[in-house]
Formats: sequence, C-alpha cells, structure tokens
Amino acid sequence: MTPLLLIRSLAFNITFFAWAFISAILFIPLFAISTSTAQMVGKPWAQGSLFLARIFCGIKYEIRGKENILATPVIYASKHQSACDTLIFLTLFPRVAYVLKKELLRLPFWGWYLWRMKMIAIDRSAGASSIKQLIRDGKTALGEGRSIVIFPEGTRTKPNAAPDYQAGITAMYSSLAVPVVPVALNSGVYWGKNAFFKKSGTIIIEFLPAIPAGLAKKEFIERLQNEIETATNKLIKESEK
Repeated sequence: MTPLLLIRSLAFNITFFAWAFISAILFIPLFAISTSTAQMVGKPWAQGSLFLARIFCGIKYEIRGKENILATPVIYASKHQSACDTLIFLTLFPRVAYVLKKELLRLPFWGWYLWRMKMIAIDRSAGASSIKQLIRDGKTALGEGRSIVIFPEGTRTKPNAAPDYQAGITAMYSSLAVPVVPVALNSGVYWGKNAFFKKSGTIIIEFLPAIPAGLAKKEFIERLQNEIETATNKLIKESEK
C-alpha cells in the first residue's frame, strides 16, 4: 500500500458517501411525487458515483455486447463482484426492478428510495415463501414493462471464487417465461467486496446472448452458469495482462 493509494481511497470513500447523502436530500421532490419519478433518481446518483471513482481511483468501465440488451422486458442474470456493478446497471437500466435483500430497505434515506422505486426486496431467511414473493413481484414488474436484474448467487463474490447459484433464478425463469440475458464482469479485480482500497483499471460488463424461455430447469441453470462463469473467467484473465 502506498501513501497515494491511501489518500485516493480515503478521498473517494468520503466523497462517495457525501454524494449519497446529498443526492438523497436533493431528490426528495422526485421521491415525493410518484414511483416513476423516484425511479429517475438512480441514474444521476450512479453517474455521479462513477465519476468520483474515475477521478479519485482511476476506475473506468466498458460495456460489451450491447446488441444483447433487449428492448422487451426480460431478466438480466449477472455475476456480482462489487458495489460498482449496481452503479453501472443503474446508468443502463434506471427503471428496471432489481432483486435485492430486504435488509437494504432499512438503510437511512436510500432504503426509502429502494422501497419507493418498487425494487424486489427478498427476505432470504424466509425459504419457500421468499421464492413465491420473488415470482409474484417479478410478474408485477414485467407486467409494468420493467425488466428485472438479479444476481443469481445472491451476494457479491470474489474473483475466481467457486460459483454458488441459488434457486431463485431458476424459479423465475421457469415461472415468468421470458428470456434470460447472462451478464459477465470483472469488477472485483478493481473494486472488491467490502474493499476500502480500489485498484485503477477498466471494469468490463459483458452482456451475452439471451437464453430463450422454455428450457428444462436443469438445462437452463447449467447453461446459465457455464456461460456466465466462462465469460467472467476470460474477463478476469484479460484484466491480469
């Protein structure tokens, strides 16, 4: 660790949380008007946060496979290695429904925004009932013309960690009958899980061709995991060159 890295990381973390607080206050009028206006908050907040990451930490990002982003409501199933993933997705999909853990709704200010924006908040300790809620809320989101972003492993993972895909994505795929777009990334190389220090470089988010609806559950989850993990491993190797 160098003194410069310490200073840059400290400056980023201070300004990052300050911007989150300022944004929460600044956008109160949009929060108050309606759900649709509250959903407009995510993009400028995320853009500001990514600007800070670039200025203080030298972190940029690149989107690949844009042709695989579909105009119709679908499910985007993404690898999850960093808080930065959520920021980037918010710049791309400001109005989609994100599947997240219910505990996040308890966060001061931003938890209230997540509730107002009608995110799909799941109690992971609830077992089968959480799957039923996931499907029910997923149908509602799709019916409103909103795509869904879900992290199939349910949490952030470290690069090269063994995959652990949960049952929620399979249940959504078999019940909602829409295509699933796999998403690979390498964000954990530069902005790790709970990491105070950030490494400069380019985060790559890669959208892969959609998996069509109608496959058997076993075939689907094997294909999804293989495609995400294979592409993610390639991106990690690329970042190590």
